[in-house]
Amino acid sequence: MFSFQFIKFICVGLLNTGIDFGILNLLMFVTGINSGIICSFFKAISFMVAVTNSYFLNKLWTFNKGRDFEKKEFVRFITISLIAFGINVTFFSVLNNLIGPLGNISPVLWANISALVATGLTTLINFFGYKRFVF
Repeated sequence: MFSFQFIKFICVGLLNTGIDFGILNLLMFVTGINSGIICSFFKAISFMVAVTNSYFLNKLWTFNKGRDFEKKEFVRFITISLIAFGINVTFFSVLNNLIGPLGNISPVLWANISALVATGLTTLINFFGYKRFVF
């Protein structure tokens, strides 16, 4: 059961990562901004859209908790997500803005690498937090 849930969680996470990266890259493309506080704000927006999608897919599919909206459950979900959000955006900002591109890596590619590292760090926090405290 645990391993099947984790596989489903990873599938949802991959979709959410696509949403997260898609929105982040769209915002960078449209504005031409790929570093600094504005780029961190873009990452925050893209992360929150992906988290909203995550709630519904994980509730309905990963953890099979039905369609009924439960306020307490959603508040717990948002709490775990905000913790992950803080970790995600902090690591992204440190890698992207403080460390910056290494070698000849383009700033856009570096922003995506930074986002990927931040996503990897928050995957396990989210799964165990959602499983233990939310669903």
